[in-house]
Amino acid sequence: MNATDSLALVEEADPALIYLIFTWMRKRYADDRNSDAALGRVADISSKGTVPKLMKEGKADSVVQWFEETYSYKDLDKAAFIELIVEKLEG
Repeated sequence: MNATDSLALVEEADPALIYLIFTWMRKRYADDRNSDAALGRVADISSKGTVPKLMKEGKADSVVQWFEETYSYKDLDKAAFIELIVEKLEG
């Protein structure tokens, strides 16, 4: 999926979820030598449409504050991370 196709999905998502997923990807792939493609797409999407505003809004969300005070992005694999965040957002 390219950035344009992803943009519509991202703009419909919860701002906290957007912020958490993009931050998780940046932290998890920061030291991965094969991360250029994934992080390039994240950077591309992060600068389009309303995403910068949504990211700022998401960063201020109490769920993000809870996560960042309780967990480290690098400590959770993708399945555990998504399960934890979705459960918290739906709870």
